[in-house]
Amino acid sequence: MTFSEFESSLDRKEPPSILHLALQALWWDAKGDWDKAHQCAQADEGDPSCDWVHGYLHRKEGDTSNAGYWYRRAGKPMTKASLPEEWSTIARALTG
Repeated sequence: MTFSEFESSLDRKEPPSILHLALQALWWDAKGDWDKAHQCAQADEGDPSCDWVHGYLHRKEGDTSNAGYWYRRAGKPMTKASLPEEWSTIARALTG
């Protein structure tokens, strides 16, 4: 799935079933459902892409200490970019 297709899928009521859990988490986050996003990110702890999204979600929540833990697990630095910029960066990276 391309980034453009992923963005277009946000018009749906549910994420496409083919999405990796990390992308499902970003999908739910874009729909305003932080809890579902967090559930998806937590469902595959140890997967670097889920850990990256997990860090982003805790950064969004304002829990920078917890976010830092997940960014480190993902091998990614905690960015100072805006949350929308980071969402886009992660989504683009995960959609190839």
